Amino acid sequence: MFENRLQKVFKHFSKLARRQDIACFRFYDHDLPEFPFAIEWYGGNVHAAEYKRRHGMEDEEHAAWLQSCKEVLSNVLETGTENIFMKVRQRKAGRQGQYEKFDELKVERIVPEGGLNFIINLTDYLDTGLFLDHRITRSMVRNEAKGMKVLNLFCYTGSFSVYAADGGAASVTSVDLSKTYLNWAKRNMQYNKWYKETQHDFVHSDVIEWLDYMPAGAFDLIICDPPTFSNSKRMEDNFDVQRDHVALIKKLLKGCTETGRIYFSNNYRNFVLDRDSIPALTVKDITGATTPFDFQGKLNRKCYLIEK
Repeated sequence: MFENRLQKVFKHFSKLARRQDIACFRFYDHDLPEFPFAIEWYGGNVHAAEYKRRHGMEDEEHAAWLQSCKEVLSNVLETGTENIFMKVRQRKAGRQGQYEKFDELKVERIVPEGGLNFIINLTDYLDTGLFLDHRITRSMVRNEAKGMKVLNLFCYTGSFSVYAADGGAASVTSVDLSKTYLNWAKRNMQYNKWYKETQHDFVHSDVIEWLDYMPAGAFDLIICDPPTFSNSKRMEDNFDVQRDHVALIKKLLKGCTETGRIYFSNNYRNFVLDRDSIPALTVKDITGATTPFDFQGKLNRKCYLIEK
């Protein structure tokens, strides 16, 4: 059943990807309840992340089941098992042992997207470092960035920043609380040979706190993709995107030039934008327009274009 489904969807999505010259795409997303994976193709490498569930299997049984799934993927995709990376969640703290890892070593690859190249990590983190669902949004930012002062908040690994630089942005400021991701973002900028110390600033800071000191009217284009919820020990207070989005967007508007634009997105499934409380000229829901072919009907995130 799993094998038949994989053959069908991979043939379909790989054909669409070739037509659009796309090397990285998702081709399976919890299609079968018995096989709850999100599976992505990264130019010959496969990243399969199991959704959390109560599977009722003992550790050894679950590890064997994952291995069998890996072998099915290898056969269907005609690629070696060494190119397939299965994300295995850890046991809860305090319990002995852990789920088996298929890959102990850090594995990085360089993958192409939109004429650029990005460093992905297939083993160490829950995500690879490149959110494929924002492929179209990144292109939109690049098309608008020429001559603009761009701000990328919660910048993660900086893919939006690289696209903005490639689009001719006058400057790009990238802000994140994680030094790991911030360094990764800088590496991505350097790998694409865009990094210039005088134009590209990487700021290690709590974004919400940093916004309180952001100069008014400093940026022409702002990208903001906050977490659904955060209570990091390094933050003053916790953050809830539904509760706090209006206050956040008001801060972003203050930092915009008079003709400034904001791309605001989040992954909260039940998110409802409080349009009436946002003092902006226009607020346009562009979720549909920014949803790639490989996420149609299976995308929880929302995306808005806000014009001051």
